[in-house]
Amino acid sequence: MTHPYTYIDPNARVAPNVKIDPFTVIHGDVQIGEGTWIGSNVTIMDGTRIGKNCRVFPGAVLGAIPQDLKFSGERTTVEIGDNTTIREFVTVNRGTEDRGKTKVGDNCLIMAYSHIAHDCVIGNNCILSNSVQVAGHVTMGDFAVVGGVSAVHQFVNIGQHSFVAGGSLVSKDVPPYIKAVRNPLSYGGVNSVGLKRRGFPLQQINGILDVYRTIYNKGFNTSQALEFIEEELPASDERDEIVTFIRESGRGIIKRFVKGATDED
Repeated sequence: MTHPYTYIDPNARVAPNVKIDPFTVIHGDVQIGEGTWIGSNVTIMDGTRIGKNCRVFPGAVLGAIPQDLKFSGERTTVEIGDNTTIREFVTVNRGTEDRGKTKVGDNCLIMAYSHIAHDCVIGNNCILSNSVQVAGHVTMGDFAVVGGVSAVHQFVNIGQHSFVAGGSLVSKDVPPYIKAVRNPLSYGGVNSVGLKRRGFPLQQINGILDVYRTIYNKGFNTSQALEFIEEELPASDERDEIVTFIRESGRGIIKRFVKGATDED
C-alpha cells in the first residue's frame, strides 16, 4: 500500500492497510490508523497522531512545530480524529506547553489552504471552509462551521452548532447555536436551519430563541440578561450551556449588529 517513492521512518507506527501515495514523507514519532489514505507530497512530522479512515490530500503538512516564539522544543502532539478529511495544503501545527496538543475531532472537514495553529481544539463534525486561518489556543465546539477566508483571533471560543459567515474577522467569542454574520461580526439569529438538519425538535429550538432574544433584543446588559434567563426561563441543557459559555468568555461575546459600529465599540 506504500509507493516506493514514499519515505516512512522505520519508527513510525502505520497500520497495515494505510495507503500512502508517492513523494510523501512520514517522520518517526507518527501514528496512522487503519483505513487512512495519505495523498502525494504530504509531510507528516513528529508528534502527529491520525485516526482511522481519514483522508489527507496532497500538500498538507501536519505536526510542524508551532509558529510561537515561546516554543522551546517541548514534546507535544497533533491529534486528528477518525473519519476526518484534510484537504490540499492544510497546515496543522503541534501544541505548546500550554495545552500540550492541537486536536481535531472525528468526522471533520478541513478544506484547502486552511491553517490550524498550536493548542487549538476543534470538536467533532466541524467544517472549516477554504482558507480559514485559525490562530493559537482557539476552541471550537462540535458541529461548528466557519465560512471560507475567515480569520479567527487567538484564544477565541466558538460554540457548538454555530455558523460563522465567510470572510469574517472573528475577534470575539461566538456563543453556541447562533449565526455570526456582517462586519463587524455580529449576532445574526439562531442557527435554526443547522439545528433542524441535526434533528433538534421545534420546541428545543424555540427555547434557544427565547434565550437569545433576552440577551440581544430586550435591552439588558449581559449581567442583567443572564440573571433574567436563570430566573425567568425554563431550565434546559441548552439554556445552561449558553449561560455558562457567556459567563466564562474571556474575550467577550459578539454583539447585536449596530449600523456604523466598529470592532472597538
